[in-house]
Amino acid sequence: MISAERKKVTGSAQRIVIKVGSSVLAGKRGLDLGIINRLCDEVSLLREQGRQVVIVSSGAIASGISKVGLRGMPKTIPQKQAAAAVGQGSLIQAYEEAFSHYDLKVAQILLTSDDLTNRRRYLNARHTLQTLLEWGIIPIVNENDTVVVDEIKFGDNDNLSALIAQLIEADLLVALTDMDGLYDSDPRENQDAKIIPIVHRIDREVKGFAGERPGGLGTGGMLSKLLAAKKVTSAGVPMIIGNGRNRYVLKQIFDGEEVGTLFLPAERRLPSKKQWIAHTLKPQGEVIVDAGATKALKLRGKSLLSTGIVSVRGSFEVGAPVRCLSSEEEVIGIGLVNYGSEEIEKIMGVRSNLIEEVLGYKHSDEVIHRDNFVLSEKIEIDGA
Repeated sequence: MISAERKKVTGSAQRIVIKVGSSVLAGKRGLDLGIINRLCDEVSLLREQGRQVVIVSSGAIASGISKVGLRGMPKTIPQKQAAAAVGQGSLIQAYEEAFSHYDLKVAQILLTSDDLTNRRRYLNARHTLQTLLEWGIIPIVNENDTVVVDEIKFGDNDNLSALIAQLIEADLLVALTDMDGLYDSDPRENQDAKIIPIVHRIDREVKGFAGERPGGLGTGGMLSKLLAAKKVTSAGVPMIIGNGRNRYVLKQIFDGEEVGTLFLPAERRLPSKKQWIAHTLKPQGEVIVDAGATKALKLRGKSLLSTGIVSVRGSFEVGAPVRCLSSEEEVIGIGLVNYGSEEIEKIMGVRSNLIEEVLGYKHSDEVIHRDNFVLSEKIEIDGA
């Protein structure tokens, strides 16, 4: 069935991120080359339509497991990194060979979250991806599993694909998995589970539909895909979850057929820098603010001034991402501070015109400028 709403979303999407999970690509003997060839065939049709495509692809570890001859998923980080090192070359080679039949070139992009939390490297990554797209090249993005550790890990490629969609200001994110979409209960456990064709808002009820159980070779379950959907839709980007093992799934999606689950975006897209603050950075501390500052931040869109701060938690430097909390411990939002934690402890409760008198210098009238602050409703937090 053709859906006018879906046709509107997919018909206008010119810059697309397609995430392909391990559950789609992994066969009994490593990578399923048949599925890779089929997906590349469908992506080539999108390119013929003048669309730009970035692929976020899992599969390096799964490929490495097969090549090394392991019987199951490695359990230690060094083993996973070694498997990824063995398998990544085969993964990119499979894409390169498949796309060569259509005279399309690919580029390998390996990232860690540390690459995107640094603003300069974030912008460098964006410029590189944009240049590749302008050249007509298809970037194949994956997490750099060979060097990643927990502190710089994206979590899974669902999260990475959401960040890439924001990074390149995509028009649509398509997440291909081994399930047909979001169900009202886990279809692996309930044969009467029904698929949800469209989601207007990701709330507690919708999150309750997702199970956390991943596939055998994947790191993310349906919940991780909902968290990714929360990120991109709050940034104004729609997302579709579909079954990548189904033949012609991309053709059906872009024909506007009602396959998978469509997540509709927020009406207003966050500016690029605020997307980076909201979804890429990890808070390094907290500031507690009074009722007046809470109202100014939440309802009036104002900057945070030193006079409204009542306490500081954690140790952080100038430019760090910091959570703002009300005196009732409500998370108001996150922003980049113009003063370090030690400086804020000295000037909290002090009027802006007296900061220089207290510190002997003044970086700014604002502790957090409104252009560098994002309200919590735009950020993925538990229970959102």
